[in-house]
Order: sequence, then structure tokens, then C-alpha cells
Amino acid sequence: RIVLEKALSSRKGIPGKKCGSIIFTAEELSNCRDIATMQLCANKLDKKDFFGKSDPFLVFYRSNEDGTFTICHKTEVIKNTLNPVWQPFTIPVRALCNGDYDRTVKVDVYDWDRDGSHDFIGEFTTSYRELSRGQSQFNVYEVLNPKKKGRKKKYVNSGTVTLLSFKVESEYTFVDFIRGNPSQPTSLHYMNPYQLNAYAMALKAVGEIVQDYDSDKLFPAYGFGAKLPPDGKISHAFPLNSDCENANCVGIEGVLEAYYDCLRKVQLYGPTNFAPVINQVAQCASEVTDGSQYFVLLIITDGVISDMVQTREAVAASLPMSVIIVGVGPAEFDAMEELDGDEVRVSSRGRVAERDIVQFVPFRDYIDRSGNQVLSMARLAKDVLAEIPDQLLSFMKSRGIEPRPALSPSPTPQINVHL
Repeated sequence: RIVLEKALSSRKGIPGKKCGSIIFTAEELSNCRDIATMQLCANKLDKKDFFGKSDPFLVFYRSNEDGTFTICHKTEVIKNTLNPVWQPFTIPVRALCNGDYDRTVKVDVYDWDRDGSHDFIGEFTTSYRELSRGQSQFNVYEVLNPKKKGRKKKYVNSGTVTLLSFKVESEYTFVDFIRGNPSQPTSLHYMNPYQLNAYAMALKAVGEIVQDYDSDKLFPAYGFGAKLPPDGKISHAFPLNSDCENANCVGIEGVLEAYYDCLRKVQLYGPTNFAPVINQVAQCASEVTDGSQYFVLLIITDGVISDMVQTREAVAASLPMSVIIVGVGPAEFDAMEELDGDEVRVSSRGRVAERDIVQFVPFRDYIDRSGNQVLSMARLAKDVLAEIPDQLLSFMKSRGIEPRPALSPSPTPQINVHL
């Protein structure tokens, strides 16, 4: 959040005259591109009009990081009723909660007046996560008027508002479809019969660097952001080898083979969510926190991310794991730089990450102009692995885990690499 205050000056330029100040407050928008459509109704609202009932409408507010609220939607007015049913409306999720599913959404209920002095009926709060449950007992809200509640001992509520329907769709751009078609030469996934595409080249180069730290050379490999056969269900953490029971691939060559085979079967599709696959590896890491195993997740991405809030939360967890993000293609990687908490430690919901577990490497900095050859494998290896030792040591230190003696029968920490 950025706050900027500027003093206002008199048009006449009178020295010393104070004209107040103006305050600008800005919050960076998430790049969540989901669109929510919902419909609500109300029951037994308070009567506000002398010669009629009420003319109710709803005002939705997004909560800001500083505790204030900003109007993000108003429904239409339903005339002369205490039991209105409003038309379905559509709103970008980032306008409703800036992609933070647990951020408070406040809803005020008003009785419309022609002169603009609308009468306050009551209010309630919810969140995107609660609304996404759809029509249920959890989405029937009591409309409360604080003044009436404080004034009347027998006050119960000023009516109820019920969510009738809720659905979410993703809004895609032309670039999403071009980027996601492996048959198009412009795609970073282009299946060129004569050379590796950008993803495969990065996977081979970086994979061969990290594979030496994995004892059994079996790599669980996952894709994210695709429609899977046979029903076209969208998944954000699916095994490249199509084996849900065993996602392991033998060596980096096995991962490459599974990747190319997968491209022929799935339809690449947005949104691009990182959190599910990070949480999947985090679940494995959470089961072994005694220092006997350490997990490294390698993510290869073009820089697009649709769930930044959830990803920040995922990487803020203190577990025996590191995340290496390799950026491919010409895009800006501001979001990836943010996740790599070298300058500012990643935080989520006010909780600052105990450790920096993310290392970001832009692959284009290590290849020639043709994009077909790595200029220096040694420099790439150095930068990819630069933070892993300190990240491993910081976890062990935070848990009070000491190295096992060289002659100890206990195994040394096993490093598991996931892709």
C-alpha cells in the first residue's frame, strides 16, 4: 500500500495560507482475472417509506489494507417491496477482494430516496471464500442496524439477505490463447522437431544441475494450467506422466519425455495458479520435519501468475523446502522477483515469512541471442543453487537440528527434487 499526501495551495498564492492537503492511497492490483457472477435476494427488510414499503438496493464494499472500505458495486433498486430479488450481476474478483479470498466484503442495505438521502436499513459482512460456497445455510446473512440494536433491547435484525447463486469464470486475453497453443511457433511450448522449445531447454539445463542433489534420480513432475482428457477438467497440479498414483519420472530425460507426451494430450489453459503445486510439495515436506529430508521444487514459468495472494501464503510457510523459479520468455518477471524475497521478505496477511525459500532465475540472461544455447552452464549452476545451502541451513537452525556425525549410522538429509 502506498500513501501520498500533498499540501494544497491557494490559487491566489497567498504566502502562509493553509488550504489543507489531499491524500492519495494506492494498493497494487493483483493479476487475478476471475470474474464472479452472483444473485441475491432479501426477506423481511425494515419498512422505511411512509406511504409504501421500501425501495431496497445493495452496496458492496471491498476492504482495504488500512482498514477502510471502497465501494465496488451497487445493485439496481427494487421498488416498493420488503422481499426484493435483485438481478444477477458480474464483478471482477480483484475488484471485490483484490484476489484475497479471505478479505472482508461489507454489504450495506439501503432504502432508495429520490432526493439522494437514502435510508440505511442495515449491513452484513462476508468474504469471497464464503460466497464461493454458493447457495447454502452459510450464505444467509442477518442484516443488522447497529443504532437500532443499541436502542432496542428486543431487536433481532432488520431482515436477511440470501445468496441465490454464485459462479466464477476466468477472463482470458488473446495472448493467453496464443501462448498456450504448442502448434504455434510463437508459443514457448512450440513442439519444434529440430530443437528444444524454451521450456524444454530450461528444464534440461536447470534439471541437469539440480538432479545431482537427488539420490534416487526419481523426479515427481507436475504441470499446471491445462484441460485434461477425457472430460476437459481444468487442473493446476497434474502428473506429466498421467499416473496419479506415481508421478515419478526417471531422470531429467524421463521428465522431458513426459513433458512432450503431455503436450500432445492436454489443452493448455488458464488461469495460471502456482499455489496448488507448491502446496502439494509442502504437504510432503510437512510430513518430514526432523531434518532427514529436504524438498526442492523447480518451477518453470513464463511469468504469468493468477493467484499471487495464495502463492505468497504458500511460500511463507516454514517447511524443509526451497522453490527455484526459472523464468522463460521475454515477459517482465516482477511477480517472480517479489516472491524471491531477497530485498523484502515475502509476507501474507500481515505474517512475514520466517525464511526466504524462493530463488528466481531469468533464463534469458544465460542464453545466446538465438535462444538456442546456454552461454555458461557454470554461471547458470552457480545462480540456480546460490541460495539453496543457506535456505537448508536456516531451516535446520530454526529447528535446532545438528549435523549427524560422519560415522553415524543415521542417514544424512535426503534431498528430494520436484518439478
